[in-house]
Amino acid sequence: MAIQGIQSVLQQMQTTALQAAGTKADENAAASSDFSGQLKLALDKISDIQNTAKTQSQDFEMGKPGVALNDVMVNMQKSSIAMQMGIQVRNKMVSAYSDIMNMQV
Repeated sequence: MAIQGIQSVLQQMQTTALQAAGTKADENAAASSDFSGQLKLALDKISDIQNTAKTQSQDFEMGKPGVALNDVMVNMQKSSIAMQMGIQVRNKMVSAYSDIMNMQV
């Protein structure tokens, strides 16, 4: 049963991540008061950082003027760190959920 619970949490996180790709500013302001809203905002920010880094990297590869290599490298590192942070938060959430599910009543 614990494995199903973990899978449920992971599925909810994946659903939240997919929904985060299509959110609007008004929805963000309304949802920011609860935990799921804060998680959604964090996932949106991670996604934005990754998209910016990817776009800037592609612009540099295409030789677009005004895109410096050092800026590309810094943004790629920011993207990597943001993703690692998101993974660590997910791991902590799964661990906490597992601990709660293993508590005896």
